[in-house]
Amino acid sequence: MTAASPGRTGGSDVPIDYAPQARAAAIRTARASYGRLVAVLAAQAGDLAAAEDALADAFERALRTWPDTGVPDSPEGWLLAVARNRLKDGWKSAAHRTSRPLDDAQEVSAVAFVDDDPEAIPDRRLELLFACAHPAIDAAARAPLMLQMVLGFEAVDLARLYVVSPAAMAQRLVRAKRRIKQLRVPFVVPDRSAVPERLAAVLDAVYGCFTLAAGSDDPAVRALGGEAEYLAGVLAHLLVDEPEAWSLLALITLSRSRERPAGAPYLPLDQQDPDDWDSSSIARGEDALRRAVAAAPGRFQLEAAIQAVHTDRRRTGRVDWGALETLHRALLRVAPTIGSRVALAGVVLRTSGGDAALVLLDAVAGAETDYQPWYAVRAEALVQAGRVDEALDALDRAIALCTSEPARMYLLNRRREICPS
Repeated sequence: MTAASPGRTGGSDVPIDYAPQARAAAIRTARASYGRLVAVLAAQAGDLAAAEDALADAFERALRTWPDTGVPDSPEGWLLAVARNRLKDGWKSAAHRTSRPLDDAQEVSAVAFVDDDPEAIPDRRLELLFACAHPAIDAAARAPLMLQMVLGFEAVDLARLYVVSPAAMAQRLVRAKRRIKQLRVPFVVPDRSAVPERLAAVLDAVYGCFTLAAGSDDPAVRALGGEAEYLAGVLAHLLVDEPEAWSLLALITLSRSRERPAGAPYLPLDQQDPDDWDSSSIARGEDALRRAVAAAPGRFQLEAAIQAVHTDRRRTGRVDWGALETLHRALLRVAPTIGSRVALAGVVLRTSGGDAALVLLDAVAGAETDYQPWYAVRAEALVQAGRVDEALDALDRAIALCTSEPARMYLLNRRREICPS
């Protein structure tokens, strides 16, 4: 046990209060291990909803018992054992249960979890990722389902990522889980013939994980960027002939090479000092991109190439904006998303000025009124076009929608630059 047994005191007659430690440990474990625990349980139960319910019950029990007993040496193993017991109880009638009651948390946490140690169990997340990408599940729900079930993100985060309302996202997820249960979707990596129809959603989910992690101020969430790079590497080496798998690995690795320390002030990419970037990560990313040989470049190959142009500034000392515009226009043809449209507008702002960028932004206005980058880029385009009052309105909206404190501070400072008074 990492904490003393019940009843010990800390140098006085007052018992030690384990409640803050228990809450912190539960939150930390949920952020770091939720997806892996659900994957292990779902593979055993064949039922995502049952796995979720069992794990939720285990966390609830932890919050009731850890304040009295102290945090176990292996919180993940403790939770896995309790959740598995809950699943067993669901399979057996009350009259025929043979599993040991786990009401005594001291009894649970005192044993060595040989079979229930998550570190000793093969990573089942890849199986769950492909299960969630089953073609019978609504295509719009596949990647969000993976991000929630396998990587532990909340529906509100996913709604922001996919630019939909939280209620709409919650409905997608509920329907998708119901569909998996109805179809009894197997939790296995499919054979090669089934991979192509599922791979795009899996890659999208892994990239979504990286995007959400990179935009978070929470160190535990930011650490999931490393998980995304790890999963991308597993996919690339498993599917050695899939260019988009190698491209995703290149994209994430090149992007992470420029990762700023937690709490550091936000800086736009072109204002960062390339000497601060990780040269070994850049080399690994470029190597992965070279392995992504394709007759026609896909979305992630183009996005990785865009990142390679940016990181090449470490070598050349300049940004090749013309090359970036060419790549962004190609990306828009392959993946005409709100993100690719706004990113192109940001590059056109540098190559052709504010009026040209506004033409591109106006083409998506109205449908994407809560997309924060749209307002941030629009503000800069309006400044260049000499429409300062409108720029301030757009910037105020961008600030209101900002979820990162360093980015919000940068925008507030930018507003003061535009309008010192």
